[in-house]
Amino acid sequence: MNRVNVPNGEYARISQGGNIRNIIFQTGQFDCTRESIRNEYNPQNIYNMVPTDVHYNIADWALSGNRLNEIGECLWFLNPYTPTCGSTFPYNGSGTFHTRLGNHCFYRPTSMYSDT
Repeated sequence: MNRVNVPNGEYARISQGGNIRNIIFQTGQFDCTRESIRNEYNPQNIYNMVPTDVHYNIADWALSGNRLNEIGECLWFLNPYTPTCGSTFPYNGSGTFHTRLGNHCFYRPTSMYSDT
């Protein structure tokens, strides 16, 4: 939802005023939207998932404007498969490390992001 609601930069252009589908299906952003990764079938794609009530509740919670305070206005996250997080992501310097939750590192936009 942070990407949907950001007022400037790449995601503001992609969302075209708040279109969540544009953000989710932006090429290369979320592996779960891809049926194959590196020319191999991706069994964890959204077309194979069977959402339960808890998934719908989480989606409703987020769509209602709720946020995790720890995440703030972060636009990116990744699992680096290492014990530490890099200081920037994406690697063009438009995001800076904010926090780590579990295995995921979260990054908030820098001033460079507005020019993306």
